[in-house]
Amino acid sequence: MKIIYHCFGGSHSSVLAAALHLGFISKDKLPTASELMALPYFDKTNNDDFGSIRLVGNDEYGNQVYVLGKKSMGNRYAAMLEGVAEILGARDQLLAVNCMNRVNWFMKVGGFTSRRIGAVSLGRPVLEKGTQDAFFKLVNLVEITRFKALAGSRV
Repeated sequence: MKIIYHCFGGSHSSVLAAALHLGFISKDKLPTASELMALPYFDKTNNDDFGSIRLVGNDEYGNQVYVLGKKSMGNRYAAMLEGVAEILGARDQLLAVNCMNRVNWFMKVGGFTSRRIGAVSLGRPVLEKGTQDAFFKLVNLVEITRFKALAGSRV
């Protein structure tokens, strides 16, 4: 199965969700700022990365886990991915997971300031606070996704 966690920029919530899914970071305790910054792609993307589906790794069941930044396309991007998978006869092999409903204003403002404006020293502390506030909501999303992937692989 291909699991694509997606968010606006593909740099924060989707990256953290993929890292949680793959066990790169513990789901049982809030990550420190340095643990967040050590994650692949976390707060490191640029404009060229938008729309690129980037492999983060394979989980213990062999599912490939990806991240995607889709800007303001919302659920339309997921619908497009699912449509292509349907055309290829592989609809049951794709989970497109929108992380935006777990994102808070601190993450939005901090991410915008850090990535879009380039004021990393101002945006990153706000982003880190927001990410910690949203952490357990993202853990929940990942647990739901892992369950769906496991259930889907048994169908």
